[in-house]
Amino acid sequence: MRKYLEDYTKEIDDLIKSKKITQKEIDDHLIKIKFFQHERLIHLLVTLAYGIFVFMSVIISLKINLFLIILYLALIILLFYVRHYFFLENHVQYLYKQYDKMKNIIKENAK
Repeated sequence: MRKYLEDYTKEIDDLIKSKKITQKEIDDHLIKIKFFQHERLIHLLVTLAYGIFVFMSVIISLKINLFLIILYLALIILLFYVRHYFFLENHVQYLYKQYDKMKNIIKENAK
């Protein structure tokens, strides 16, 4: 997903630089934004679920020392989920800015 999103934002940046944007491209961009928003929501839910699991692991590891291994593994996985979620969050917000730029170009071209 990371590579796909990076490639897509670069493609749209190149399109914005060319200033040759049609309404269809803007509509397609909105559809992609919705897909990425859905992906972001799913990753948020998974990250929250993993956060709850890590919290429960902390509580259990206070009673059972052997559970510390599971806690460390879950903590590492949680860090990767958080990192990926922030990547998605930042890039989706960048897609919003691209959309605004595309709308402005359409307005300028209509004049």
